Amino acid sequence: MSDWLDEAILSAAQARWRKVARIIGQVWVRFEGEADAKPERVAARIRALVAAGRLEGAGDLARWRHGEVRSPPGRSA
Repeated sequence: MSDWLDEAILSAAQARWRKVARIIGQVWVRFEGEADAKPERVAARIRALVAAGRLEGAGDLARWRHGEVRSPPGRSA
């Protein structure tokens, strides 16, 4: 799996809620040349990180502007 991609997503997440679209945009700008950093792939990894409990999610995560994520309480941002 793309551990570097997961780490980039986790580092973009904060303790307060942020739109999925914002996280995708931050990762895309940072790794624009990487095939694994395409927006659809980043969105899929965000959903996987929420399912694994490494991020908290709210709203419809498949609709990037309607879903939000944040770092779980106790995890440093």
